Order: sequence, then C-alpha cells, then structure tokens
Amino acid sequence: MIREDDFQERRKHIANLSDQELYERFWELTAQVVDPLLELGRKNTTPSVERAVLLRMGVSSLDTQKIVEGCIDNGLMGHGAGHVVYKIANAKGLSIREASERLAKGEFWEDAVNAFRKGDK
Repeated sequence: MIREDDFQERRKHIANLSDQELYERFWELTAQVVDPLLELGRKNTTPSVERAVLLRMGVSSLDTQKIVEGCIDNGLMGHGAGHVVYKIANAKGLSIREASERLAKGEFWEDAVNAFRKGDK
C-alpha cells in the first residue's frame, strides 16, 4: 500500500510561522486538549481516588486519609492531594515522603492554601 504524501498541503496554514510562533501555537493547542481534562479531574475527583494517587506516590496508607481530609478541610481537593504534597515537597525542599508525613501531622496546611491561592496551578 502506498500512502500519498500530503504533508505540504496539510502544513500550509503554518508554513509562514516563525519558530516562536510555532512554539506558541503548540502550547495553545496543548492547552485546548489538556485544560478540559484538568477541569474534569477537579470536578470529579473523590477521596478514594485521591488516596489511591497518594499511595502510588509512596505515601503511607496511614497518612493518606489525614492528607485527603486536610485537602477537603482547606478547600484544596480540586487541586489534587498528590499535587498538594508535591508542591509542599518542592517548596520546603523535602522528599515526597517527608512532606506527606508532615502534612499528615497537620503541618504546612497554611502554606499549601497560600500556594494555591496565589494562582499557582
């Protein structure tokens, strides 16, 4: 089977774009694909899904419930419990495990709320 090459025809609408314009167009199209998926996740996550994510990140099963409850109590559930742990780990220079243990003990919740309040995603 011979495939007819139509590359030149299909690229006409981007042929005159600069590298920077192509770069911007790529990220614009990527956002169009990814943004609805992120919104779907924000609106449809559940505590059990968030606990499962944390477990796969290596968080202790004893800590997952406390972290998910902390996310619910602080209005962070829509950002994802794993994302909260990840952001705190990066902000504090901790491992995922250390950050999760400290969040489970009740530490850093104000920092987590502030990180997402600033518009960080």
